[in-house]
Amino acid sequence: MMTIEVIITAILAVEVYKLHCLSKSGAVASLIIGVILAIFGTVNAFFILTLFVIVSFFATMKDIDKKLAMGLQEGQFGERGWKNVAAVGFPPVLITVIDYFQPMDDTLYVIAFLTTIVVAGADTIASEIGIKDPNPIMITTLKPVRPGVNGGVSKLGTMVSAVAALGIAVVGWLVMTASLSWLLIIPFVFGMFGNILDSIFGAVLENRGLISKFTNNWSTELIAALAASAVWMLI
Repeated sequence: MMTIEVIITAILAVEVYKLHCLSKSGAVASLIIGVILAIFGTVNAFFILTLFVIVSFFATMKDIDKKLAMGLQEGQFGERGWKNVAAVGFPPVLITVIDYFQPMDDTLYVIAFLTTIVVAGADTIASEIGIKDPNPIMITTLKPVRPGVNGGVSKLGTMVSAVAALGIAVVGWLVMTASLSWLLIIPFVFGMFGNILDSIFGAVLENRGLISKFTNNWSTELIAALAASAVWMLI
């Protein structure tokens, strides 16, 4: 099964590179993350991360011509580099590797892992789809800002990210546990929390040059996962 996962990762990396969703370095980083997850993780965890890559691709490519015209795309054609991939992939891979060497409670692992994916998915959807909303506001001041500004949020972005977060939480929980439980609300809620925190960090820290967007991405995923884990352990 591990060999099949590696092959799938390689094929996916090549295809998203051909479609200008990833740069060469991004495709290599994606391959490395996929291989690490195939070695240390479960098939279900691998499937969820792969699903995230596919959903992200469609979100990135949707109305790409308009994004290019507005200059709001990643890279030259909307492609993401290795730093983008590493920033998003590091938290779920870290949690998986820790679980491999120091096994967690099964539910705790699912909550922590899934929360990072929900944060990443919600943030990507909010950024790629919400950027089309012409009336974003700064999350810290509620004053109008131009589309694409760090910390800018919109009604469209918030709505689609919430739908995406819920969808990822439901599908992810079903795939990873073969059941549905009210506990999936935890990764959903903290996935949205991480998404909002990403905007706050963008407004307060990233715009001041105190952190990069890559640091913003991985740190908010980890913070959300830790908070979700803490809630689970307190229940």
